[in-house]
Amino acid sequence: MAPVLSRSLGAPTATFAPFSSSFSSTKNRKFLNLTSFCPPNGVFRLSKSGLQWGINKTGFGVKPVRCDAAVAEKEAADTSGEKFEYQAEVSRLLDLIVHSLYSHKEVFLRELVSNASDALDKLRFLSVTEPSLLGDAGELEIRIKPDPDQGTITISDTGIGMTREELIDCLGTIAQSGTSKFLQALKENKEMGADNGLIGQFGVGFYSAFLVAEKVVVSTKSPKSDKQYVWEAVADSSSYEIREETDPEKRLKRGTEITLYLRADDKYEFADPARIQGLVKNYSQFVSFPIYTWQEKSRTVEAIVQFAHVGSFVEEEEAPKEGEEPQPEEEKKKKKKTVTEKYWDWELTNETKPIWMRSPKEVEKDEYNEFYKKTFNEFLDPLGHTHFTTEGEVEFRSILYIPGMAPLNNEEVMNPKTKNIRLYVKRVFISDDFDGELFPRYLSFVKGVVDSNDLPLNVSREILQESRIVRIMRKRLVRKTFDMIQDISESENKEDYKKFWENFGKFLKLGCIEDSGNHKRITPLLRFYSSKSEEELISLDDYIDNMEENQKAIYYIASDSLKSAKTAPFLEKLVQKNIEVLYLVEPIDEVAIQNLQTYKEKKFIDISKEDLELGDEDEVKERETKQEFNVLCDWIKQQLGDKVAKVQISKRLSSSPCVLVSGKFGWSANMERLMRAQTLGDTSSLEFMRGRRILEVNPDHPIIKDLNAACKDAPDDAEARRAVDLLYDTALISSGFTPDSPAELGNKIYGMMAIALGGRWGRSDSEETVTTAEAETEDGASVTTEAEVVEPSEVRDESDPWQD
Repeated sequence: MAPVLSRSLGAPTATFAPFSSSFSSTKNRKFLNLTSFCPPNGVFRLSKSGLQWGINKTGFGVKPVRCDAAVAEKEAADTSGEKFEYQAEVSRLLDLIVHSLYSHKEVFLRELVSNASDALDKLRFLSVTEPSLLGDAGELEIRIKPDPDQGTITISDTGIGMTREELIDCLGTIAQSGTSKFLQALKENKEMGADNGLIGQFGVGFYSAFLVAEKVVVSTKSPKSDKQYVWEAVADSSSYEIREETDPEKRLKRGTEITLYLRADDKYEFADPARIQGLVKNYSQFVSFPIYTWQEKSRTVEAIVQFAHVGSFVEEEEAPKEGEEPQPEEEKKKKKKTVTEKYWDWELTNETKPIWMRSPKEVEKDEYNEFYKKTFNEFLDPLGHTHFTTEGEVEFRSILYIPGMAPLNNEEVMNPKTKNIRLYVKRVFISDDFDGELFPRYLSFVKGVVDSNDLPLNVSREILQESRIVRIMRKRLVRKTFDMIQDISESENKEDYKKFWENFGKFLKLGCIEDSGNHKRITPLLRFYSSKSEEELISLDDYIDNMEENQKAIYYIASDSLKSAKTAPFLEKLVQKNIEVLYLVEPIDEVAIQNLQTYKEKKFIDISKEDLELGDEDEVKERETKQEFNVLCDWIKQQLGDKVAKVQISKRLSSSPCVLVSGKFGWSANMERLMRAQTLGDTSSLEFMRGRRILEVNPDHPIIKDLNAACKDAPDDAEARRAVDLLYDTALISSGFTPDSPAELGNKIYGMMAIALGGRWGRSDSEETVTTAEAETEDGASVTTEAEVVEPSEVRDESDPWQD
């Protein structure tokens, strides 16, 4: 008998005899008979899909044949299985939802008021087709009553209410929004449409009550049912209770009443009526239904006061006039007095109306200003405002304001995390804590409100998630802001833009650095002083209008003050040729202009850097001048060594002997000064970024002509060398650079002054010897002269009381 082959497939072992005519097994009778098509030299192979067999290439000259047999047992095991549903520990899940979604406890009131507003909206919508739902239950309103003594807050509304089934469905099912289901039903019924005023989305807002409450009781009455039900739950519990309300005193005509039993550590804060009123004004100020809060008030009343005699004091009474009868004794003791009486009553909290929901044509300027002052607690009118509605891919309404003055606190300047933009979703306040999502940092001074019906919020509605919609909103808000600023600049009242520039000009210059995409909008708004307008700021458009015919660039100079910019030697030739130069006197100016590079195809050129071309040079005269002073330039360069990269003839000087200019690609003198002053600056990069310094000399100046003669006649003269050193140091200071050793420079100036002033006014040699502090003695030792101390004379008068 042929040998028996066996192979394991990870299943029960199968045994077979491939060459037997009767292929069978005692354990499994379902084997195939393969002798009819299997030649004697066949080879079996096993794979994951079953049994494979092939023919050896030698011996028969036939083509290979392949057979597959599936494993029935394995296929059966793959198809069988059970379905399971996720299980959750409800108390733990509820705790995670409440304490993980909301970062501030105070938002519980926003969520519950929003739920009440939705209930009122639903009733208003359904009453259009079913007026009987309104009944006689009163106006559509929300009332909030805190009780500091009991530590409770009661929030009631006259909305649609809930039946027993709706209580189980809405409050008993976590993350199921009744508002979302209501909106879905409206969308399915196309004839009725959808109400965009409804706020709820996620179905977890109600459970935010457990942020501050240890027990929540909901009493609700639906106009569709005659019964009133009470839903009650305790924090950290996985169950709730529903019962029918049987107490007649607690019966509601319609709507829902939620009572929060506050935790011990929260009752003192959130049971305070003033705190509740503040939260309503912050979060729910613009809810479309009136919100009343229970507040303590005071009023002046007249009270009858009983006077009594105390000791020997008796109050004097007025004598009766003629014809009047005297008052009885009992009435004499009673008098009316004005007293202040305190009482509790309901107060309307959301008085301010959302004017952004109205058409801009219907709103007066005074209304905009009043809304601005109330919303942002400002006392000055804004410089400008814009009211617009954006439709299309992103729909939102907004009112933006330019404040009347910059923030007084320096920390708020250029701070991206301001609270100037208030974001609302369906008139419910969401957040004012943004870090550049809606506005870039350089426009952080803009204040306003943005209201949208659909924004990519997280479940807590506190965080604006990054998305394409947010980027589109940001782009449109920025564009509208620039349009508003442009309108102020073009208005007839020039003082408004002057005031704007004084307060917020630095912000726009920062935009030149941080926002290259809006350079075309920012550049026309910039203002600078210039050599032709030293008292009034001018725009770049004004500069271009005043340009000379052959002028091809916009020239500027950066300095630390307006006075130093006016007197800089770089200006001399340009002023002489009537070329206007912009003065950049603020630290941010130079960096802003360098980021702009061009405006209306005109390049910005720094006149303090090398290769200044003014366009009207005489090449023949230049070549002759260079040839004449070539030796002088080489001689000065040899004297200064590595202090300068080269010495050349200047094209920008007319009255100064020389000037020190910077290389094209290095820092200017002003920028070098600013970088040295940086608190966290890197001193190692100063030498690298400082760039080369080039000394330019004025060939028409007498000093340069004298030095030119000295380098030819006496190149090794000490006085001439000293003059070159002093010339360089002087140019260093006049060009805006800082000398490495001010004391050394001072000594050089003192020495030159001594040479210049020596003997001019007839100073004698004897006076010169007196000025020495030490005198030589006969034996060569020095004796220091000491000053004689003269005691003051003491004179006393005979009447001196201190006399002995």
